[in-house]
Amino acid sequence: MEGERVQVDIMGLSPTPAPGGGGYALILKEVGGDRRLPIIIGSFEAQHIALELEGIKPPRPLTHDLLKNIIEQLGFSISHVFINELRDGTFFAKIKMDVGSVDEVDARPSDAIALALKFAVPIYVSEDVMNEVSFIPEKEEDIEEESEQEKQTEFTPKIPENVDPFIKRMNKLKSDLKEAVEKEDYEKAAFIRDEIKKMEMSR
Repeated sequence: MEGERVQVDIMGLSPTPAPGGGGYALILKEVGGDRRLPIIIGSFEAQHIALELEGIKPPRPLTHDLLKNIIEQLGFSISHVFINELRDGTFFAKIKMDVGSVDEVDARPSDAIALALKFAVPIYVSEDVMNEVSFIPEKEEDIEEESEQEKQTEFTPKIPENVDPFIKRMNKLKSDLKEAVEKEDYEKAAFIRDEIKKMEMSR
């Protein structure tokens, strides 16, 4: 029994201080509500999720692409993923299958969410987990600002660069990001992506 659950969408990723560095906060937003759930994940998983969110296709399959291909080749499919437990500060998740003899598979939330994006299936969180660690933004304007950020895309059509130095710099960063992904230099891509986010926040 999964118990009561809440459907969530991915709101965004942002760097966050973490032991050893390289941590990212994956922010999940309640569908039809205002609650937010932050989950700290590693840079490797964050890069995979960010690439999928931005619609960037690496030249070779990454780990979660491989997993998707294997699952499909075995005749299985995924119906949804479920972040079902928080134990001693650690989140746990399950990947629910809808084809094949396997009912569900235990997983880290970051892997489960990456596969949910690959299969385009819903993401759910236990109501108990939401009640324990989710939060609601204090100001209505914060919610509106986040909504506007959700609408922004990583890549925009090229426009005349002499219009605004900010636009010129932003276009250069986005071009560098695309090149880094094509060369499979994901560490550099993550750094460039962070620089783009800083510029967007300072605008």
